[in-house]
Amino acid sequence: MEIVLKPRFTPGASVNRTEKGWRFDIPDGTRGAYRLAQLDDYADLSRRHFHHAPPWTWRLHSKVSSSNLPGTWGFGLWNDPFGFSLGSGGTEGRLPVLPNAAWFFHASPPNWLSFREGIPANGFFAGTIYSPHLPPLLLAPDLLALPFLGLRPISRLLRQLAGQTILQDAMAISVDVTKWHEFSVQWLREYTEFKIDGVTILQTSISPEPPLGLVLWIDNQFAAWTSEGRLGYGTLDNPAAWLEIQT
Repeated sequence: MEIVLKPRFTPGASVNRTEKGWRFDIPDGTRGAYRLAQLDDYADLSRRHFHHAPPWTWRLHSKVSSSNLPGTWGFGLWNDPFGFSLGSGGTEGRLPVLPNAAWFFHASPPNWLSFREGIPANGFFAGTIYSPHLPPLLLAPDLLALPFLGLRPISRLLRQLAGQTILQDAMAISVDVTKWHEFSVQWLREYTEFKIDGVTILQTSISPEPPLGLVLWIDNQFAAWTSEGRLGYGTLDNPAAWLEIQT
């Protein structure tokens, strides 16, 4: 199946074709404004119509402008679980769902993206997320708990419960991301395997549930739910930054 990617970017950011791929740029700025440059193949689809299911293999080459960029960047598959739409503007209606993903992901502090001790919560890592398919309306009562997330004991308990439902595996990556490297993902029902420059860095039986959408991006946001129950979300000061992809 041919992959058709569409750009999305905030004011001042850009996604441009290069001779062999794409370049994603975001401008410098202070916290309080979201800056994003992204390609994906799912923006106008309902989740049940996302394109990708196992067996699925994809590889690319990438490099970024700095190894310690504030915010996040990466590439891979996910189900856009937090996307919310009522179907306006020609888009498909969506409600939040539990996450599923298989991707290479960079997240600067104060991001904290792990529900499980012993796997990376930030930095650059290859990782998977598995969650059961639950109807979005079954998750609606959980929204009633949101006001209590500011209470640390309740937030810790809810995080522990989330970690029993949302399974994760990940491996930290230490390559120089400012130089070209080949990244590949093989997604099977039985396992998901990640390679860098042809060398396996992670093979895990925690494989995401299909269908998933393909995403490549760079931005200046953070999200954190720490083991102490501290919750945070927002944007960060960032220098001008870019991500280059070759396929």
